[in-house]
Amino acid sequence: MKPTVTQISPTAALHYQSGFISSDDSEQLVKLWEHNLDWVQSTITMFGKKVAIPRLNCWYGDRAYGYSGTHFEAKPWTPELLQLKELIEYRSGLLFNSVLVNWYRDGQDCMGWHSDDESCLGAQPQIASVSLGDPRKFVLRNKKDTSLKHTVTLENGSLLLMLGDTQSQWQHSLPRTVKSQRSRINLTYRLIV
Repeated sequence: MKPTVTQISPTAALHYQSGFISSDDSEQLVKLWEHNLDWVQSTITMFGKKVAIPRLNCWYGDRAYGYSGTHFEAKPWTPELLQLKELIEYRSGLLFNSVLVNWYRDGQDCMGWHSDDESCLGAQPQIASVSLGDPRKFVLRNKKDTSLKHTVTLENGSLLLMLGDTQSQWQHSLPRTVKSQRSRINLTYRLIV
């Protein structure tokens, strides 16, 4: 299926493709990764205090990574994470060397407003986000005018590319929901420079 392109500003775009991974493959990967990845509940520094994030995560790839006082040493690629990276690279023409994997155990696990704009990601980070499991609403808001918003429902097996100036101009979040009670794994492939 061809991606849907949304130009959210003159220099920022979202490319969304449903069915990037089949439902059967998605289900198998969720079952595998729930039990076989090295999950941790990280803490971030907010207003000078350490706070546990409301989800589990892990970091794989070629380079270490850090944000908001959290530091990840890179764990070696698993065959499935590497195969998915190579498929995204082949289909998108982008290159990645690391992945942050988030496990949202139910609708109460969430992600607050932020941008993936750390200096180690370069001036114009290109992020590939793969969603497996229960669909969730993904919301973006403009940094200069927070009333400007875009919402994308991240379906099971979907791929979302955040391109151009998306990270420098927009923040994104995954709000809590009572509708989602099942497990969801999200992978955000990145290029650490």
